[in-house]
Amino acid sequence: MAPSSPRLLVAVVAALLHAAAAVAAGNGGPLTRYDRVFSFGDSLTDTGNALHLSATAGGPASRPPYGETFFRRPTGRSSDGRLVIDFLVEALGVPHPTPYLAGKTAADFRRGVNFAFGGATALDLHFFESRGLMSFVPVSLRNQTVWFNDVVRRVGAEPEQRKSMATSVFLVGEIGVNDYFIGLNENRTVGEVHTFVPHVVSAIRSVITDVIAAGASTVVVPGMIPLGCEPQLLTLYRGSVDAAGYDRGSGCIRSLNGLAELHNRELRRVLGGLRRAHPGTTIVYADLYRAVTDIIVSPREYGFGHRPLDACCGGGGGAYNYDDAAFCGAARAAACADPSEYVSWDGVHYTDAANRLIACSVLDGSHSHGADAMTLSNSSATMEDWLHRIGCVV
Repeated sequence: MAPSSPRLLVAVVAALLHAAAAVAAGNGGPLTRYDRVFSFGDSLTDTGNALHLSATAGGPASRPPYGETFFRRPTGRSSDGRLVIDFLVEALGVPHPTPYLAGKTAADFRRGVNFAFGGATALDLHFFESRGLMSFVPVSLRNQTVWFNDVVRRVGAEPEQRKSMATSVFLVGEIGVNDYFIGLNENRTVGEVHTFVPHVVSAIRSVITDVIAAGASTVVVPGMIPLGCEPQLLTLYRGSVDAAGYDRGSGCIRSLNGLAELHNRELRRVLGGLRRAHPGTTIVYADLYRAVTDIIVSPREYGFGHRPLDACCGGGGGAYNYDDAAFCGAARAAACADPSEYVSWDGVHYTDAANRLIACSVLDGSHSHGADAMTLSNSSATMEDWLHRIGCVV
């Protein structure tokens, strides 16, 4: 697989350096090193929590061929290998955070904690029930916030808590995909699902507010992925969308990507308000949407094959290689010979190769503008080191 494009270089790393420099300046000392990562989200970030809940323990990510590329075994990650969060912690040189449900003692949580849960929604079950919908799993951002508060209490007295939070990176998202999937899979119109967006973004805002109140100094908030490029949804809508409903450059469904873009506009608006309310906290918007669509529009430029909308692992054959009845890990499904040529691993989640490039793009800054743009801080050598650790080209 080809290395990252030279355009994929510096934004979240630059933001982290900027935040670290600010902390250092306040303390009158050298550049601060981050010690750990705390993360919230769904299966795009879950590194094992879903394996520890009986209702989800036997899910696809618990079976081969998940994990085959990097870990050589299933780890609960919804990929053939690493997730974006894995590349982020490798770049920073911090420990991989402990999945919350795998932790047993306070020591397990001092290295950082991952609260993300496969299938999790931003919104609570009540929201979906009030609209006649059923949630996939009984875990939402509210549950993850309860878990976070439990971890904070275990860290120690308040001064130690705040010091720990200030020297950590908080990753809040990606989340919201499952909220929208629930409505779309139940044949609700895209217009009706648009009404979910303010509620989803409000739930994300609540988590950000909570971690800032606990002492967080750096919060990275990934936006929504391009829903209209997901093989699962492309298969669901096949035959019901006319030719004009597809983007000519990418082959993705315009209306579904419009939903993702609406989410991202609302999220960026809310983040702007949070920055004004908390000027001492660095709040970074990570543009996953553009990171993914860039790869899909120009796959060969990034080292991928010529069918960027196909799932590597599945039993669907034909267009997109996706079938709900033969999902990756099922008896009738099989993985492709070389996952590094594919963007989508199983029709819903990304391959190790795609996650690496998404992480490189998150570290870039070429997609950040205005209030979202971050300038490079005081150590380009450190920045280059972080980028080289995960194979980004500098």
